[in-house]
Amino acid sequence: MTMEAGEGLPPSTPDTADCGAKLRAAREAAGHSLAGMAALTHFSKPYLGLVETGRRPATPDVVERYEQVLGVPIGTPADPVRLTHEWLIGGPPVPRQLRAGRRIGTGLVASLESRLIELRHLDDTVGSRTLLPVIRTELDQAEHLARTASYTDVLGKRLYTVIGELAQLAGWVASDAGRYQDAQRLYLSGVTAAESAGDRVLGAQLLSSLAYQITNIGKREDALLIARSAVTGAPHASPLVRALLLERLAWAAARLRDTDTTRRTLDAVNDAYDQRTDGIAEPEWVYWLNRPEIDVMAARCLIELGTPAAAEPLLTRALAGYNHDHAREVALYQTWLAEGHARAGDLDAARAVLARIDTTAIDAGSTRLHRRIAAVDRLIDRRTKKKKPTNSTRRPTE
Repeated sequence: MTMEAGEGLPPSTPDTADCGAKLRAAREAAGHSLAGMAALTHFSKPYLGLVETGRRPATPDVVERYEQVLGVPIGTPADPVRLTHEWLIGGPPVPRQLRAGRRIGTGLVASLESRLIELRHLDDTVGSRTLLPVIRTELDQAEHLARTASYTDVLGKRLYTVIGELAQLAGWVASDAGRYQDAQRLYLSGVTAAESAGDRVLGAQLLSSLAYQITNIGKREDALLIARSAVTGAPHASPLVRALLLERLAWAAARLRDTDTTRRTLDAVNDAYDQRTDGIAEPEWVYWLNRPEIDVMAARCLIELGTPAAAEPLLTRALAGYNHDHAREVALYQTWLAEGHARAGDLDAARAVLARIDTTAIDAGSTRLHRRIAAVDRLIDRRTKKKKPTNSTRRPTE
């Protein structure tokens, strides 16, 4: 069963109409016709007409494309806490249907799924600067299909699952490249796609990924709330997925120096990981989570909580068996080992670890790695200066 263009369109609401009116006003102010805007944004003219009149929601990707083409801000940044709350309490979504157009079949959707897996594994070895535009192109094409083709409900769910997973992957890579606003838009648009697919677990993965970014560069209280909501909103997640969601919750708690929550959550991570069995299917996107990865996150949390000595054996063991073809992750984990040494007072060991880092991952566009190396460098410099003798008889303090 399929729906054709115009069937079941929701009535205009104040929010959708207001955003659509802003898009139309910005387009007209720039002197573009609706047909011209369609050509520039690669959305269809009828679809943009529905968006501008409030008959279709102005999704984040539409707003972002208008902003890119017109060079002006249009939409206000989405509030991730409010949207997380709506996701958490919302009922089962009504699956989106495709507009009229060519009918797609199982083979095309299966090829999109295979390509998604290929791109996800490329992130292990290919730099963000190279990979991000490739993923964005794949995402744009999948979203175009969702707007212009027709398909069955079953294939529609698979298509929107692909869109949600591509949005998560694109958001993760964009965040690694330091494009944080782009990453947030991608994560939140992915939540919408996951809801259209009826996949609450994927929605939790997207929100958890957003919480991880906010933990690192935003308001940590918001990050903790979003991370906790992601865990709560996916009670039937498989063991590995639950371990992943809990890991990000533990990290958010550790960054807030909430020792009790961090330690309880790390225990829950171990419990969830131990429950995995061959008989329980896991989504492909959690393929990378294993014991060394869990140990690395536990070590990071211990460093944040002020017990770096307990982190050192976990990091050393994890790095010893890590695939060194994954240069970015190896380098990131080395920065944590260096920070652990520095916070434990062994500055020579910290410098030695930093000196071993393969900086080619920075050249490949990982702002995240660059920020980590710079942060540990500053920490070592501060501690070195505090150790230098002075003419004062007072002892330096930490």
